[in-house]
Amino acid sequence: MFKFFVESAENAIPVTPVTAESLQKWLATQDSFIKSYVTSQGFEAEPQSFALIPNTDGQTDRVLIGVTPEDKLYRFAGLAKNLPQGTYYIDDDTMDAQEATQAAIGWALGQYKFDRYLEDKAEEPKKLVVPAKTDIKVAESAVKSTTLVRDLVNTPANDLGPEELAKAGEDLAREFGGESSIIIGDDLLKQNYPMIHAVGRAADRPPRLLDMRWGDEKAPKVTLVGKGVIFDSGGLNIKPGSSMGLMKKDMGGAAHVLGLARMIMENNLPVRLRVLVPAVENAISGNAFRPGDVLQSRKGISVEIENTDAEGRLVLADALAEACNEKPDLLIDFATLTGAARVALGPDVPPVFTDNDALADLFTKAGDQMQDPLWRLPLWDEYYSMMKSSVADICHTGAGGQGGAITAALFLKKFVDEDINWAHIDTWAWRKSSRPGRPVGGDAIGMRAVYQVIKDKYSG
Repeated sequence: MFKFFVESAENAIPVTPVTAESLQKWLATQDSFIKSYVTSQGFEAEPQSFALIPNTDGQTDRVLIGVTPEDKLYRFAGLAKNLPQGTYYIDDDTMDAQEATQAAIGWALGQYKFDRYLEDKAEEPKKLVVPAKTDIKVAESAVKSTTLVRDLVNTPANDLGPEELAKAGEDLAREFGGESSIIIGDDLLKQNYPMIHAVGRAADRPPRLLDMRWGDEKAPKVTLVGKGVIFDSGGLNIKPGSSMGLMKKDMGGAAHVLGLARMIMENNLPVRLRVLVPAVENAISGNAFRPGDVLQSRKGISVEIENTDAEGRLVLADALAEACNEKPDLLIDFATLTGAARVALGPDVPPVFTDNDALADLFTKAGDQMQDPLWRLPLWDEYYSMMKSSVADICHTGAGGQGGAITAALFLKKFVDEDINWAHIDTWAWRKSSRPGRPVGGDAIGMRAVYQVIKDKYSG
């Protein structure tokens, strides 16, 4: 079984969740020692607070944890990080399958640590006896996939270039019996991916396109596209230093689709999966693309470049055009695309863009269900007027900067065939402050919700 979980343990320590309202009722059923001890500790069941109740030998006999009914996912995450080494079980037989699965996921996520460059490595995990109704396969795959996303995003660009990012996809395909291919460097021009090549050509590590496939060829086609800009200097429109420090995370969209692919494959969803990742570095050199350049695209649309720091939508556009060639039943892209999305919705709620109302409703429902929220923003076609060009079919940014998340999504829409069921998700892929189960650094934000949509749509 996965390293965080065990099926049973004779000496496991009970963890009893209580709310501020239920604490006194629980204490009323306990002996005088427990009542006085809990009272003396000042424990009032505030969320994430806990009390270790000893036995007569001074060893931990029980743990009380303060919870709120709303938080199903992270309620035990802070506890798992701070408990003494040992094996524990949740003393709550009222949890349904979803609550039990969420609790198990949160327990494991609370113990994540990116220790690749640290002498102080992550300690041995505290074990959880898996609650009876847990869907253990879903729990394990969610934790492994989230860990994959976090590790990829947290790895700096000196160790995660286009080659290493593409290799992560190759390794994933190999692990689950899929297949993959990679187009590298000038071969991108030969095979008509001109915008991917243009964005990545200035770096000393050549751009590439990962194409990964898995599943029954006769099953419904689900295609995922992820922005894989391993570092974004801004190009010739160079970013200020204050904006460049987090740009190792600009491949967060690619990390999300690889993590989502892992969940799909590990749970053997009945789909024909395809994953496309344009992996590039937006660097500066004598052959960097420039403001004012006009680029040709795979779809045949000419694009005027207004700002080289808006490069992600360019590489996505070529990949989306290719994805449409196979007419997938569902096409979803993930990207760390715009600061405007963060201004609109903050760091924790990625906007989702789609013209399909039923699909949008599925995203909202799944986000609520999985405690992984998504919020629909409009594909407001009138804003195409902001993107007019006198020298090309379209300018790739909107004049004036207003509605930036929407105009970025509208640009992508130009490269998606009208009959394709498509959604675009603009995620941040990062946690700026630490909360239980969500340490500072890279994170999967929106991935589990999208997995649930795909599962509900194709598995019933």
